[in-house]
Amino acid sequence: MTDSTNIESKTIDLDGLTLHYLEAGEGEPVLLLHGWPTSSYLWRNVMPPMAKTNRVIALDLPAFGKSSKNIADSYSFFYYERIINGLLDTLNIEKIGLAVHDLGGPIGIFWALRHPEKISHLALLNTLVYPEVSWMVKLFVFASIAPGLRWWLSSPAGLTWAMRFGVENKQNITAEVAKRYYEPYVSKDDRNALLKTASGLSPKGFKEIEEKLPNLTIPVRIIYGENDRILPHVGKTMAKVKKDLPHAEVTALPNCGHFLQEDEPLMIGEMLGDFFSQR
Repeated sequence: MTDSTNIESKTIDLDGLTLHYLEAGEGEPVLLLHGWPTSSYLWRNVMPPMAKTNRVIALDLPAFGKSSKNIADSYSFFYYERIINGLLDTLNIEKIGLAVHDLGGPIGIFWALRHPEKISHLALLNTLVYPEVSWMVKLFVFASIAPGLRWWLSSPAGLTWAMRFGVENKQNITAEVAKRYYEPYVSKDDRNALLKTASGLSPKGFKEIEEKLPNLTIPVRIIYGENDRILPHVGKTMAKVKKDLPHAEVTALPNCGHFLQEDEPLMIGEMLGDFFSQR
């Protein structure tokens, strides 16, 4: 399904880190942020429809994919704020559209609310937003630090299970697709860095998001899979976002799970393409 001929794999060096990203298309730039345990690979089939009208950049956040995995790094809100600013400065991008998913949601929203002059449009997919989290999120954080369980969670078997648990169309997570998600985590340090990201974002940062979000005036698009077993309260979360941002346009997809980019990538790509091409 991937239209790989139009997607380039690139890297930059930033403060001693290697940041890997995928890039396609021309026009107004859009940054795509993934969550746990994925990477820019999650967006591979979403990017081609978007690239018809925009320059699309899908970043591997540090500790994920082909980007650096340093166990000593904090993976905090402020850490990722510096990463996004550094990426945009290096690519000479002054203003960008932003689409976020899962853990990339709070990372991206926190950055956007601190740098409103740098963002033109915001799209939210199945993601965390507010300080209150579901029992599934609490269980996930516990699993990421519990001896034994954490090692299974970051193993090929654990990561494959997570991806298949998070989609409606299980056949889309083939052995080859699953391998692309777990193969970046070979060494013990790689896996420890991945696990550290699960608890790096502070409650204080989520509280700042909750306080500042109603002040956001840019166009906002919400697209989420209703059958989300990883974030089972995503519908309530997005209803609260809609209350905070009445101008947001919301689409709930009944046949998609948490990883809706794997369930219906072309549909997601076309909807995001329409949104980010609006001026």
